[in-house]
Amino acid sequence: MIKVGSALIAPAGKGTSTRYLLAIARFISECKLRGVEVVLVSSGSVAAGRSAIEFTHQPLPINVKQALAAIGQAQMMATWSQLLDWPCAQILLTHADLADRRRYLNIDNTLRTLLSHGALPIVNENDTVATKELRVGDNDNLAAMVASVVEADALIICSDVDGLYTANPRTDATAQLIPRVEALTADIYAMAGGSHHSTGTGGMVTKLQAADKATAVGIATLIINGQRAHSFEALLNGEAVGTLFAARQTTLSAKKHWLLHSSKASAEVWLDQGAAQAVQHKGASLLAKGVSQVLGEFDKGDAVWLLAPDGSKIAKGVSQYNAAELNKIKGIHSDQIAAVLGYCPSEVAVHRDDLVVLLDV
Repeated sequence: MIKVGSALIAPAGKGTSTRYLLAIARFISECKLRGVEVVLVSSGSVAAGRSAIEFTHQPLPINVKQALAAIGQAQMMATWSQLLDWPCAQILLTHADLADRRRYLNIDNTLRTLLSHGALPIVNENDTVATKELRVGDNDNLAAMVASVVEADALIICSDVDGLYTANPRTDATAQLIPRVEALTADIYAMAGGSHHSTGTGGMVTKLQAADKATAVGIATLIINGQRAHSFEALLNGEAVGTLFAARQTTLSAKKHWLLHSSKASAEVWLDQGAAQAVQHKGASLLAKGVSQVLGEFDKGDAVWLLAPDGSKIAKGVSQYNAAELNKIKGIHSDQIAAVLGYCPSEVAVHRDDLVVLLDV
């Protein structure tokens, strides 16, 4: 899995450029010639379309951004197609596509079918239609989510810096490159800053978030300088380059990774102390008896946050009941559910196979 950002696609912020893409295209071609399957996540549709629409006000209104994305996406795909001697397939996604389990699995099927036929899937967020509620927000995190979908061996994030530094190398001459990160701790996150590039939506923070997501399912993640052709030559020669984030030895299952990182949850289910302990430390399902409060609206099959009595989030799970039903049966034993509701589709509110405990991630 390779992720390329706007700073490489459109370094001037006005239309696509092959300045940095030639080396990346050569790297992708060499990988494919060596029998390595590649999925490309490519930002840059808005930046690629900037030359087509004159608009001087900042920030850009959402309708203008979406118009730019619609124009720029075609230009970006045309550029990749010209640089690569492989069929290029466009895959446009929103968070809603990844949050819906059936669509998530269909994305997997589509990507695997394309790969099996020698095509290069090129993924981007669907900026032409995505609203704030539906957006992943940045393609670093999108790349990590897609890497999890296809169970990638590695995620390479191409940036405009050499990797993760101890401080901002643009403002601190003493900053040192960190060649390897074993665990993404609070201290590691503290080293990151925002995006300095006018057309980018990410920065080192989102790259660390992506590495966190990917390494959680056993996918080693590498941040390299995509502006330097040597970075790709070094990788092909097996040389160390950039910052490597080691894959975790104990990983989440693909389903629990989807639940934690891709499913949307806004409603809250509060647990009593006994239920919180059982869910958090004993691998138990959540029973209706352990529910003390239900906040927000949700349907059966939706993801919800599970909270301890002190209000801290301890888990995320798929509810077997909608909000109204769970409100009616909270605090009662499972054998009383049918008497209260007139039916009992499940003896548990959230099954242990459909929840992920935050303590484990």
